[in-house]
Amino acid sequence: MSSDFWAGYLSGAIGIIIGNPLDLIKVRLQANRAADAAVTYTHQHLSRFESVTSLLRGAAAPILGYGGLNALLFVAYNRSLMLLDSSVTSPTDPQGIPLYKVWLAGAAGGVASWAVSSPTEFIKCRAQLDTRLGVSSWTVAKDIVRTLGWRGLYFGGGITCARDSIGYGFYFWTYEYCKRLMASKDDDDDDVQKTAMKVLLCGGVAGVATWASIYPLDMIKTRLQAQALGTRPEDEPLMRPQNDRRAPNSFQLAKETYRTEGLKAFYRGLGVCSVRAFIVNAVQWASYEWLMRYLNDPWNQTHAQIS
Repeated sequence: MSSDFWAGYLSGAIGIIIGNPLDLIKVRLQANRAADAAVTYTHQHLSRFESVTSLLRGAAAPILGYGGLNALLFVAYNRSLMLLDSSVTSPTDPQGIPLYKVWLAGAAGGVASWAVSSPTEFIKCRAQLDTRLGVSSWTVAKDIVRTLGWRGLYFGGGITCARDSIGYGFYFWTYEYCKRLMASKDDDDDDVQKTAMKVLLCGGVAGVATWASIYPLDMIKTRLQAQALGTRPEDEPLMRPQNDRRAPNSFQLAKETYRTEGLKAFYRGLGVCSVRAFIVNAVQWASYEWLMRYLNDPWNQTHAQIS
């Protein structure tokens, strides 16, 4: 497979391992409807984590799924960019390409990755919110399939696709824009430390900007996927049946949230999410850039063939 596939896969898995504890807090803040959630909820739930494994709840599906998602994302982005602009000869160097084309290529990558991101996000969200002891991503996935069928894994897929296409458009746009702002004629390609710091900073800023642009969509997605997950008997299915008309759709949830909780509810947990986004995406972009250089290094390729 191509180098951008493996670089995307490995960097995505690394990002999930680093960011899952803060992502768990973000999801629970979004799903909670209490008026004072932003003040008390983080502390209450952190105090209830009984072990390090609690902070990794719901991470199994993202580690496997998000690696594949990230691989599809970067491959689709790189190929889309080459289709949009014939001057692109290397996916790792889009200098000089109009930034709107970078945004479009990123949006295309987001749509392409939806096939993996939708079920992965759903399973992760349900696992993080489930209060039963010993609940794993695999348990949640089986529960969803048993109750809703295989199509149930794509519950909330429409808003997930919208979130991903818009978000990844801004993701690549911001990263490339920051790189161009920080570019200097005096840059020394051999200054590894300076280059690494720039990649880390640009990746972190791209992550924060992306989540700030799509956070209300993500909040609605979380609440949509968290429906009926509250007090229930231990043997009750995780999901309502598909023919249950009590479950509101995305638009109804948005209207009801605004009516009862106001605009601030759409940004609950953004602070935690921004911290996570900066750290995860800084490391993720640095990992991706390093892996691309390593995998595309002719010496490494020749050495591998000889070995």
